[in-house]
Amino acid sequence: MTRNLSLFLVIAVALASACGGGAEGEKKTTSGKAISNSSRATPLGNSDPGRCDATGADREISEYDTTGDNVPDVRKVFMKVGAVPFSRLVMICREADVNGDGDKDVVRYYNDEGRPVREEADRNFDGKMDEITVYENGRIVLVELDADHNGIVDSKTFFEGGRPARSEKDTVGRSTTTEWKPDRWEYFEHGRMVRMGTDVDGDGRVDRWD
Repeated sequence: MTRNLSLFLVIAVALASACGGGAEGEKKTTSGKAISNSSRATPLGNSDPGRCDATGADREISEYDTTGDNVPDVRKVFMKVGAVPFSRLVMICREADVNGDGDKDVVRYYNDEGRPVREEADRNFDGKMDEITVYENGRIVLVELDADHNGIVDSKTFFEGGRPARSEKDTVGRSTTTEWKPDRWEYFEHGRMVRMGTDVDGDGRVDRWD
């Protein structure tokens, strides 16, 4: 667990600094070694097709080696926005291989203004995304987590002003991939939990407040 957390902290720095901030739409250089910089839909230097959609004549790809092993571990996809001569490149997706196994473990999507809208992360490196972060106006509003890695969301945390405001959790496994059935609700003030409600009998209503 500690090793996985350390790996994600390393790649978080790589995504934040080596890949540019993402708030601006211009294509930027990075501190990692550029492995490829191509307008082709198929990335160079790596057989991993990635999770970012790089198809279309309006897309460009850049790949970078941030670990020094001469294998690309960060990929950015840009989209051409606007008409010539005022067109520009906007980063719409970037993804990273955290543990060096060749598969992308973290992918973040952006709108055509360069603001993040969604991030998906595979925190146990089993090839399945188990954490989804949703953004509005560049700020986190929702985090969904599959803590037991069975493909079903276990908790949803809602944010206001960058802080958690409410959390819903399924602690007994009633939810499915299509239906969310929480049995615990947690409420926060100033980032700290102040109240918790529990559904004991499974009817979807709080039976006990703590």
